[in-house]
Amino acid sequence: MNVIQVDQFGDPDVLKFVEKTDKLPGTLEVSVEIKAVGVNPVDTYIRAGAYPLKPTLPYTPGNDAAGIITVLGEGVDQFQVGDRVYLFGQNVGTYAEQVVCSVANVFPLPDNVSFSAGAGVGVPYVTAYYGLIFRGQAKPGETVLIHGGSGAVGLAAIQIAKAHGMRVVGTAGSEAGLELIQSQGVDAALNHKEDNYLDALNDLTDGIGPDVILEMLANVNLDKDLKVVAKYGRIVVIGNRGTIEINPRDTMGKNASIIGMAAFNAKPEEMDQIHCVLQAGLTDGRFKPVIRKELPLASAAEAHRLVLEPGAQGKIVLIP
Repeated sequence: MNVIQVDQFGDPDVLKFVEKTDKLPGTLEVSVEIKAVGVNPVDTYIRAGAYPLKPTLPYTPGNDAAGIITVLGEGVDQFQVGDRVYLFGQNVGTYAEQVVCSVANVFPLPDNVSFSAGAGVGVPYVTAYYGLIFRGQAKPGETVLIHGGSGAVGLAAIQIAKAHGMRVVGTAGSEAGLELIQSQGVDAALNHKEDNYLDALNDLTDGIGPDVILEMLANVNLDKDLKVVAKYGRIVVIGNRGTIEINPRDTMGKNASIIGMAAFNAKPEEMDQIHCVLQAGLTDGRFKPVIRKELPLASAAEAHRLVLEPGAQGKIVLIP
């Protein structure tokens, strides 16, 4: 089988397309023929050596994929050969034509969901749900600002928030991005490339501000978020690429909270609940991953460059 392998941390060119021997699953493992691989910004941080938890070299990147089960390991009785599934889990190594992984990282993929869409479920939707519901404690009727709504996590968050009866304001940095988030049903779309774009929140929220802010680029936006968040508001930091200076006093008068998160810190019972909700939402069509671009598996380096470019419009997927 062909896989992407990283022998040393560095720029995207360290992603090598190599051939390896197929593996057989062990106890409570399955072998999956990969049909589509999800590419996430976190994959690039790990590859660069900038992520706190570094895999042992050499390693195959990837936390998301979708495919078909081909072999069952001993003790696996909840799946059958031929089942359509999506994969999700830390360092599963999904950039490959075939993956052997724990059954705990395998979830049924409804027949109405394509493999490419299935590869866009794990990290984006788990991150969005965990950030919005468990960390942000967002409730029906509240206003949510999704700062960076046109990326894969932002789009998932829009769909989840709307399904939970929340009022959603999304931001994007291009006309195409704004049109995309509008097509997802946001109540208002703001261009974060424009000066003073957050001033519109005053009228949109009757001067109260958003109750919850999902922040995809905290090193740029966190100071602005503190200025506009509502009293008792929660700012959930989902993405960050550097440092920023803030005035902690901006949290004090509002009793505002800045909340960090990483989806892989979710408790097992929280993760179980999230995947139950995702199964229902995928099946009935409430949750529809948006695919921006498909590339061959061998083009992983190009995908890593694209996923960090401004103006994201959905998920980048590799096709083995």
